[in-house]
Amino acid sequence: MMRREFIAGLGGVAAWPVVAWGQQSAKPVIGYLSVQAIAERPDYLAAFHKGLAAEGFVEGQNVTIEYRAADSLAERLPGLAADLVRRRVAAIATSGGPPAALAAKRATETIPIVFASGGDPVQLGLVSNFSRPDKNLTGIYVLFTELVAKRLALLHELLPRAKRVALLVNPSNVAEAEPTARNAAAASRELGLEVKVFNTDPLNVDEAFAALMDWRADALFVGPDPSFSSQSMRIVTLGARHSLPASYFIRNFVEIGGLMSYGPDIVDNQTQLGVYVGRILKGEKPSDLPVVQPTKYDLVINLKTAKVLGIEVPAQLLARADKVIE
Repeated sequence: MMRREFIAGLGGVAAWPVVAWGQQSAKPVIGYLSVQAIAERPDYLAAFHKGLAAEGFVEGQNVTIEYRAADSLAERLPGLAADLVRRRVAAIATSGGPPAALAAKRATETIPIVFASGGDPVQLGLVSNFSRPDKNLTGIYVLFTELVAKRLALLHELLPRAKRVALLVNPSNVAEAEPTARNAAAASRELGLEVKVFNTDPLNVDEAFAALMDWRADALFVGPDPSFSSQSMRIVTLGARHSLPASYFIRNFVEIGGLMSYGPDIVDNQTQLGVYVGRILKGEKPSDLPVVQPTKYDLVINLKTAKVLGIEVPAQLLARADKVIE
């Protein structure tokens, strides 16, 4: 990734709450704002630390990290973001999609923010453009909602006889729920599928499953949402209990028994999050750092689960899989 050259002499540029690393006498403090409980994904945190280390920052040695987690309760995010601002952190990294990024944005217009968002950051108002953000934000744009049509086509290829697909979304995460439902509706018409949206928060997935089974769904399509990741074991267990084949947005669902996923390497995104925070601590501004997008998306199939469900995975689909769990 090419670093953009700093253009000197521009007037009216807001002063950032960080200075070049060589000029700092005390350890900088950064904030890590997460939708999920920190302990739920230690791999995320390890990857974030890896990214920081790549830029020369190690927690406890030359940087301090203040962790704030909403424990899948999005309504807690504004208060947690405000707390980090009061702490006067040098930068804020947000993990868990648009809710965390938007909460941080509303809390400060000066502290640099590095986000990982599954919603279009331009449409959300996080940045004005991808190549040169003009405010105090930059980050990673994960194309979760744009992958809906591809995921639905893969599910249809795996289950050509399935006609009724239940779409599970979290309505409180409007930035991802609405485009997911819209894109699924458009793709379903082309594929000849009937897709019905089932809204649920992470604490009521049992009720959502009861409703979609009453509807006699042939398959489940789990929309992208960080709170669903927090309930991954519960969702996979309910799917197995009801013998319901399902498509997921990240691979960890499949690694614990889900059928199929198609999406980016979220752990790798956390590394990029750490790299960008490290570069900001060295003195770069968010406007120096273009919003980046993952370039690799993996198809993961759990062959053991397919056999339990009585599904014969087409040979051509199996050949295209990036990872097969047996």
